[in-house]
Amino acid sequence: MTPLCTSFPRRAATILVAMQIIAASALAAGGTDKNSGSKTDVAALLKVQSEVQKLLPQVRPALVAIQTGGGTASGVIISPDGLLLTAAHVPGGPGKNMRVVLEDGSVTTAQSLGLDKTTDAALAQLKKRDKPWPYVNLSREVAKAQPGEWCFALGHPGGFDKARGPVLRVGKIIKQTANSLHSDCVLMGGDSGGPLFNFRGEVIGIHSQIWEGRDQNVHVSMAPFLRSWDAMQKSQVIRVWGIGAGGYLGVATVMSDNVELEVADVIDGSPALKAGIRTGDVILSVDGDAMTDQQQFSAAVRAHAAGDTLKLKLRSNSKEREVSVKLAQKPQEEGQ
Repeated sequence: MTPLCTSFPRRAATILVAMQIIAASALAAGGTDKNSGSKTDVAALLKVQSEVQKLLPQVRPALVAIQTGGGTASGVIISPDGLLLTAAHVPGGPGKNMRVVLEDGSVTTAQSLGLDKTTDAALAQLKKRDKPWPYVNLSREVAKAQPGEWCFALGHPGGFDKARGPVLRVGKIIKQTANSLHSDCVLMGGDSGGPLFNFRGEVIGIHSQIWEGRDQNVHVSMAPFLRSWDAMQKSQVIRVWGIGAGGYLGVATVMSDNVELEVADVIDGSPALKAGIRTGDVILSVDGDAMTDQQQFSAAVRAHAAGDTLKLKLRSNSKEREVSVKLAQKPQEEGQ
């Protein structure tokens, strides 16, 4: 995995843009789909292009470049008073001063507020000024960011370059988990903390984990931001998380390619880990009720308080088993 905030040669960024133009030209010319053997739907691609061209001027002014600790990253403004979303690894902690470069090249400062270290979500506050900041809206309909949906990413790979401007990447959502989105948008060092948009111009993710040589990257979804908004505004640091407001289980789930509810992550020290639940387990039922999606599972957990025992039927490697889990008190957010 490459460093997420790093310097980046201008020439490489230019090559990236050139490669995207060449690829788009080939598709627009009616390229062949390797899997189906049929020609690309040019009309659909032109529609995508038109949507992005319409949205880009609206959202681009809210994108910022962040300079901190000798590295570069990105962020996005989501309120007229200058609240800023970025990745938690960018500031590293609350109360950190960051140099921020706006679209026109002007420079201001921001101070990091709270962050969620378990999901890489962070909130910061831009320096106050007399006029409103340019901003975009964030999506509160987290569940709608489903695999197959078109999206586009903005960022400043390699840092701010006024002559080049921000770099746009268009792609699709590949996977959704409880706290993240995976997309095939090509990202590079310096994009970290930048926004992933839906085709309504709303922020649906923040660039988090960037790999070279991989066909997808990971973005923090809006779920951790919405869940921990008040705590982050108070400059608190969230180090552990659970599901819902009921008893604490300590798992994250994802819908698998087979449309089954699969355990994507198990938190260290959680009741789930102690009960023997492991990443990759398929959750078949809770207390005898069949589980068909993430929302149903979350509701089943939220309906029980700390101290209650849940019986889960799981499947792993074609073998089914049952486990009993005693829910704990949801861990409190920690201040720093």
